[in-house]
Amino acid sequence: MTGSTHPTVPQDFAIQVAENEGMPSRPNPRGFPPQDVRSRQVTGTLTLGLSKTRAATDGLRSAKEKLMRHHEQRTKHPLARLIARMAVVAGMIASFAFPAFAQDAPMPANATARSYGEGWECDRGYRRDGDACLAIIVPENAYATNRTYGAGWECLHGFQEVDDATCLEVVVPDGGYLDPSGQRWNCLRGYTKVDDLCLEIDLPPNAYLADRGYGAAWLCDRGYEVEGDACVAIAVPENAFLNGSGYGQPWTCERGYFERDDTCEAVAVPENAYFDDASYGPGWKCNRGFAESDDGCTEIDLPDNAHLDGSGNRWECHRNFQRSQGRCVLND
Repeated sequence: MTGSTHPTVPQDFAIQVAENEGMPSRPNPRGFPPQDVRSRQVTGTLTLGLSKTRAATDGLRSAKEKLMRHHEQRTKHPLARLIARMAVVAGMIASFAFPAFAQDAPMPANATARSYGEGWECDRGYRRDGDACLAIIVPENAYATNRTYGAGWECLHGFQEVDDATCLEVVVPDGGYLDPSGQRWNCLRGYTKVDDLCLEIDLPPNAYLADRGYGAAWLCDRGYEVEGDACVAIAVPENAFLNGSGYGQPWTCERGYFERDDTCEAVAVPENAYFDDASYGPGWKCNRGFAESDDGCTEIDLPDNAHLDGSGNRWECHRNFQRSQGRCVLND
């Protein structure tokens, strides 16, 4: 190009024009109008100047963008490094907490991939033993439970497990029945269990089945009591009645009578007394103002400054008085 042989001044002028090109005009601080530069003086150098100016401008913009990206990356790097470290720690924790998911053995024979998650599980009728699925041996008269715990099988109804290996039939003796569990038996009503048998209960006359799971198998009817293996009639004395008690005296005297030597004697109520049906005492009490004496009730002679107590059958001194030799004397 002919412009390449020109002096340095036109090239500098061309670069200055290129930097101003496309930019908003800056006001002249002195107020002079912009100089009119003739194009003929820069014709040879304008193309070269514009190319260099654009390259310089692009370089400046590229450097600015790189600087901004570098600043953003420096700002984001700590957060990115923190997230990366947390992801690594979480992965290590998961590998320790869930080893079956982190490193699961290859699926062996008689196994199926889990319907959820990872790994595999043994088919029905098989149980996991290490990295293999071994068949569950179900004995005769048993069925597979398809559970991951226990023996993996249970005996059929009417059979009982023996030595964790076999199922033997439950033998129900005469007079017995198989209970709902299907693994044991009980005796029917009217029978009692003796070893491996159900023996019929021998009821004596005047007795009935107790229907209790403990104690005697039978009880005597009302009016009878057990004596050995029999029920004998209870001898109830005159003026008495059966009390139905399971212990002690089977009869009780009527009201107005008291027990003496297996008989019931009438209570003799003295004058100035009334009948008392308490289980203790003579069977009577004195009226208020009377005191028990020998076999009767005598009137209470109240001394001065005295009154009857709460029972009504004794006396006591007023306040500020004390009892002394059958009298009430003033306190000192």
